Amino acid sequence: MHCPHCRNTDTRVLDSRVADDGSAIRRRRVCPACDRRFSTVEQMQLMVSKRSGATEPFNRDKAISGVRKACKGRPVTEDQLARLGQDVEDALRCSGQAELPAHEVGLAILGPLRALDEVAYLRFASVYRAFESADDFAKEIDALRLEREAAAAAYDEKKDLTHTG
Repeated sequence: MHCPHCRNTDTRVLDSRVADDGSAIRRRRVCPACDRRFSTVEQMQLMVSKRSGATEPFNRDKAISGVRKACKGRPVTEDQLARLGQDVEDALRCSGQAELPAHEVGLAILGPLRALDEVAYLRFASVYRAFESADDFAKEIDALRLEREAAAAAYDEKKDLTHTG
């Protein structure tokens, strides 16, 4: 680590602390040449392995650009897209893997996008899962309906329990 003040290559770590969310390490350093202190933050670099075999660093903006296309014309704000991007990155980091296949990124996007906007979800899923016919759309819509009905039934059951208890 180079000292940002004098560019000396020999610095010493005084203190290390893990960030609250566990995603990074903050180190307090001192330069023996100029005796100045500075902090560094180390964070695991997520890598994505492509189908071609190439690997590249995870880029949240690149992941969200595909979602943005699916959300075109939908009532989804840039702030909501940014939160979705953060949720996806957090989920990928929580997997504990330093290198993930590209399809894992797509899978991590599907859940939060479905919760955000079902139409955008269907658009994204149709490309991601390579829908080939209207039947593929119909199956996915039926799955969404079943999920919504199950959630409504669970809500009604919980509501009944709180009113009768």
